[in-house]
Amino acid sequence: MMRIGMSTSCVYPLGVEHGFRLAAAAGYDGVEVMVTRDERTQSAAPLLEMASRYAMPILSIHAPVLLLTHFVWGRDPRVKLERTAELATSVGANTVVVHPPFRWQADYADGFLDIVREMSNDYGVEIAVENMFPWQAAGRSVKAYSPGWNPVHMDCDAATLDFSHASLAGLSGMDLAVALGPRLRHVHLCDGSDSADEGRIFDEHALPGRGNQPVAEVLTMLTESGWDGSIVAEVNTRKARKEADRLEMLCETVEFARRYTVAGNRVAA
Repeated sequence: MMRIGMSTSCVYPLGVEHGFRLAAAAGYDGVEVMVTRDERTQSAAPLLEMASRYAMPILSIHAPVLLLTHFVWGRDPRVKLERTAELATSVGANTVVVHPPFRWQADYADGFLDIVREMSNDYGVEIAVENMFPWQAAGRSVKAYSPGWNPVHMDCDAATLDFSHASLAGLSGMDLAVALGPRLRHVHLCDGSDSADEGRIFDEHALPGRGNQPVAEVLTMLTESGWDGSIVAEVNTRKARKEADRLEMLCETVEFARRYTVAGNRVAA
């Protein structure tokens, strides 16, 4: 059954409990927990307590793969992924989201796909590799990820589609969704407007419908195909001046998702 969740990263820089509380207030089906330096995101007990208190099941766990979380659970990326998979199992989440390795993580990068498959089998969770984007430095494209930034070209069993990342890469989310086929198991609901080649230098994570990605069309396609993964909002609300403004943005996002994931609601041809 398709579920509409919200990443706790949507409320950054507020804490994880704000994520649970606002996800419940906005009417999401559950949450994706982004593991951060906040110790409450790293342990099953506090997460399960919040999930119970706000009646928000934990749908997925996002591994601590950002530069800001470089030292969370040590510096060994294999250990980070294993602890994420273990946490997901402990809180009842069936999906782990992970980014491709950075090139400088040489040993991990060389065995990345084997490690992902091994951890998935050992812990009984889907580990969905997220599409990223080429980096730009001094006007040139830099190969930051290994084996690459696009899971379409990887021998992975499950993938996450992020529309904002697709935009930065100059790709259509629809093309990625079609190319991934049954390997597409998780969606980060957001939007983007420009690619890095057009001068965009930051990851927008705009509200769906506020960029130029075919978000509605992809959600419609997934709904009509009987897709049963999770669609998780991962939008930037940092411009919100007060909590009511942030909640309004989160409500707009979940309403967008529900509009195009209800059988019979189609994007006009």
